[in-house]
Amino acid sequence: MQTLSKTEQKFTELKTRLVEVNDLSAAASLLQWDQSTYMPVGGGPARARQMATLQQLAHEKFIAPQIGQLLADLGDYEASLPVDDDAASLLRVTRHDYQEACQIPAQFMARLSNHVATTYEVWTRARPANDFTLVQPYLEKTLAFSQEMAQFFPGYEHIADPLIGFADYGMKTSTTRALFAELRNQLVPLVQQVTSQPLTDRSCLQQYFPEADQLAFGLAVIREFGYDFTRGRQDKTHHPFMTKFSLGDVRITTRVREHDLTEAVFSTLHEAGHALYEQGINPSYEGTPLASGTSAGVHESQSRLWENLVGRSREFWQFFYPRLQQCFPGQLGAVELETFYRAINRVERSLIRTDADELTYNLHVMIRFELELALLEGKLAVKDLPEAWNEAYRANLGLVPTTLSEGVLQDVHWYGGTIGGAFQGYTLGNLMSAQFYEAAQFAYPEIPAEMSQGRFDRLHGWLRQHIYQHGRKYNAAEVVEQATGQPLTIQPYLRYIRRKYGELYDL
Repeated sequence: MQTLSKTEQKFTELKTRLVEVNDLSAAASLLQWDQSTYMPVGGGPARARQMATLQQLAHEKFIAPQIGQLLADLGDYEASLPVDDDAASLLRVTRHDYQEACQIPAQFMARLSNHVATTYEVWTRARPANDFTLVQPYLEKTLAFSQEMAQFFPGYEHIADPLIGFADYGMKTSTTRALFAELRNQLVPLVQQVTSQPLTDRSCLQQYFPEADQLAFGLAVIREFGYDFTRGRQDKTHHPFMTKFSLGDVRITTRVREHDLTEAVFSTLHEAGHALYEQGINPSYEGTPLASGTSAGVHESQSRLWENLVGRSREFWQFFYPRLQQCFPGQLGAVELETFYRAINRVERSLIRTDADELTYNLHVMIRFELELALLEGKLAVKDLPEAWNEAYRANLGLVPTTLSEGVLQDVHWYGGTIGGAFQGYTLGNLMSAQFYEAAQFAYPEIPAEMSQGRFDRLHGWLRQHIYQHGRKYNAAEVVEQATGQPLTIQPYLRYIRRKYGELYDL
């Protein structure tokens, strides 16, 4: 009994320390959310310093010897538990994170955080000004930071492997490249078939749609999905994102174009998918490393599932299109559902990743992934990145950006983080989204019919049971296997797009 009591005390002490680390990280995330939404421009320099201070404190607290000793002392306790026990899972995940974090000096994390916050502020000016030279020296430093971070993890096959592993544990450059090559071989002929046909008319989406009405409609939709507004809110930003400060405070952001209905609506649905995942995590995991999504890919699977497999489906709009017409009677009152449905699913070679259709989207991701690798390998200099970007778009999509804001400056990721591991999760998420949705439909064939009636409880419930509640208890490969009965495969995604776009384009 005495040994058990000491074990319980040590386990409680570990959780207390982990909650303290989480609180510091959450405070830094709150400052970052404010920087991306409401902070005045003049707050940038101080905000970078503040965020760096909090990140350094959090890192120092987490790699403290006391946590290492507690993990060592609790080793026998972990071994005595079933592998899927919550306590065993917490110790396993914490030990992995601790060992990884101990390889990165706290002062490095502080310098990196300060630099990233500063770079983001420069990017918010460079993007609308179409001026890469403003941010180029900062991006060169970001690349140096990224390469240095990889060096803390010797023994890798490729310099990008540690950075990919941070976001998608278990994936590395070679496996990602192989998966992408297989997918590209299947996608390119299909894209060529579809884009050889006349473009679908989408003029119905390019009228004047007042911002307030767009936002109100999007919020009404995600409320039906199950997004809990007592534990979340939506605000505007330069580049939409989801952030979490606790399981009781999961926020989303969007951006609005008043002459393009799709921007705000689908950004809202996308970020709500991320938020539903976080809101669905087991509440008992609060404040611990288990209380977040398990990987970038699994997280993206949820945003893409709710945005595309649900939000761009005919069944979804059978219910919501009459509501949309009520919001915008002058713009859409005379537009047939089928016309609208085809417009929101138009396939087109385009320049902007976040605007891309489901068929061409993954080509945008692959371009960025290969550019990241070239930068990290030293084969591509930052100063040559705009030209390399344009050439990649010419080769892959037959288009060349006319401005930097629709080219190398369009995505926030390299300007608000590191280079490497930033993009592969999007395509992994697309593949997983189809595999998860197919498994949910196999279990409940009535899901599409329920969506046409505005009912999402069954789908949301299946996702919460098989994915959301577990947080990081299982890794991505385990989540996919347990939820679908098979490892990750491109086949469900191919079945989905071939069926949907074959019907839309008479293939």
